[in-house]
Amino acid sequence: MKVNKETPGLTEVILNIEMDSEDEEPFINRSYRRVVGRLRVPGFRPGKAPRSIVENYVGRTALVHEALDFMIPETLDRVLKDENLQAFAQPQVEILEMEPVSFKAVVPLEPVVNLGDFRSLHLDREPVTVAEEQVDEVIEQLRYQSAPWEPVDRPAQFGDLLSLDVKATVEGEQVIDDHGVDFIPEQDNALPFPGFSIYLEGMTEGQEQEFTLSIPGDYSQTTFAGKECRFWVKVRSIKEKKLPTLDDEFAKGVGEGYGSLSALRDFVRRRLTEEAENSSLRQLQEKSLEELVKTASIQASDLVFQRELDLMHDERARALRSQRLDMDTYLRAIGKTEEELLEELRPRAEERLTRYLVLRKLAQEEGIEVTPEEVEEEIEKLASGSGESEATMRRTLSSESARDSIRSSILTRQVMQRLVEIVEGSKGDASASGAATSQEEPQSEVAPSLEETGETKILKQEGAVEGAESHAN
Repeated sequence: MKVNKETPGLTEVILNIEMDSEDEEPFINRSYRRVVGRLRVPGFRPGKAPRSIVENYVGRTALVHEALDFMIPETLDRVLKDENLQAFAQPQVEILEMEPVSFKAVVPLEPVVNLGDFRSLHLDREPVTVAEEQVDEVIEQLRYQSAPWEPVDRPAQFGDLLSLDVKATVEGEQVIDDHGVDFIPEQDNALPFPGFSIYLEGMTEGQEQEFTLSIPGDYSQTTFAGKECRFWVKVRSIKEKKLPTLDDEFAKGVGEGYGSLSALRDFVRRRLTEEAENSSLRQLQEKSLEELVKTASIQASDLVFQRELDLMHDERARALRSQRLDMDTYLRAIGKTEEELLEELRPRAEERLTRYLVLRKLAQEEGIEVTPEEVEEEIEKLASGSGESEATMRRTLSSESARDSIRSSILTRQVMQRLVEIVEGSKGDASASGAATSQEEPQSEVAPSLEETGETKILKQEGAVEGAESHAN
């Protein structure tokens, strides 16, 4: 086997590999064993025709094609080991010749990441304040939620609970036929179509009404956009909320009960303060990561970013399949081509990978590692909090991939905590940071986690950002 190695830069190697007949022989033999089992050769029982007969029958080229699925990756793995190379992402392979087999592999190497003068970063956390008006708003929400619906003998108003019979047609085709459906009309309620609620205001119990709505041209369901919908509505009943008096008795009935209205307000104030502090920390984490990315410089193979884009596209396809949709249907619905979707995803893929790389480098710089004991502690916490499904949860978390995911999540928390310490000028070192983050802490909505699954390491966005995954070394 001949191997020619080219090194166009620090982050990529090009391997030109030419195999000889001795290299190919084991693979061709495996190919024969696969083919002979499904081939019907006259004069031989299934699976019993000798290789020479099979090769003459289907041709050597067919056996070589059959072998490529395992010949190329296994040969490339062997060459990478011989050359002491570690691919950071899946190499790009191009077959050059079939007789003998020769191919070119573009191998992306570890990106070169320089964090710059990241220790000089300084940011302040947004101060937390909770106004009494915020407490009043939550108390009113609790008051509304605890109030029963009671029948009223008056025309319908916004905010009432109506029981309706509804029929609707668009261009003569019936699109709604509901009976006894509960509906709360609100002026800005866009369901089932914008403007529907407005026609219900002032209707009385037992009243029927017909009206026509013009559906906006930019309506999200393009099937109905720009068309007219003819409605028939009958009001079966009207109910309103009877709000309780705000006193100590009301407080005793909220949740598990509070001794007084004052105690309930104190609890609400504490919860609002905790939420505001968590929000402030998430904002600081986001800003810190943004600043860290600005200070960093990254040299990476274009193929690494392409693989990230491919992965993001695959994630979108898996999400669609979970909703029983396919990519072609989705593209038609959004009016985009495959190429346009990829271009739309490209900036996000590049941002996601960049953030992963700088956090990964920060973990290395700060010597942050997750111990097996921390993983076990997290597993115990997750399992013990799963109630009746604890045994099932323990089995799920016992797999190596699950442990890798947990290890990755813990590492992300620790790295983000250390980054916050740096920008706030805290004194703690990396080990202290690790100990601190074994407790529950807010997670940056954009902080990626370092996760290894199978042969590749991937990046998983946590919190509110997509639940996306990305592969990197």
